[in-house]
Amino acid sequence: MSVEDRAKATGKNIEGKAQEALGNITGDPEDKAEGKAKQAEAQVGHAKEDVKDKAKDLVDNA
Repeated sequence: MSVEDRAKATGKNIEGKAQEALGNITGDPEDKAEGKAKQAEAQVGHAKEDVKDKAKDLVDNA
C-alpha cells in the first residue's frame, strides 16, 4: 500500500467535492462536471491501491 498514493487520491476527492459544490452554488455546469470527474479519478486511485493491497496479502500468505 502506498500511503502517498492514497493521500493523493483523498486530496483529489476533496478537491473534486469542493469544485462540484462551487458549481452547484454558482450554477456552473462545467465546474460541477470537473468536480465529479476528479471524484471519479480519486475512486479509481483508491481501487488501484486496494488491488495492490490484496495482491500483496496473497503473496505474503502464500
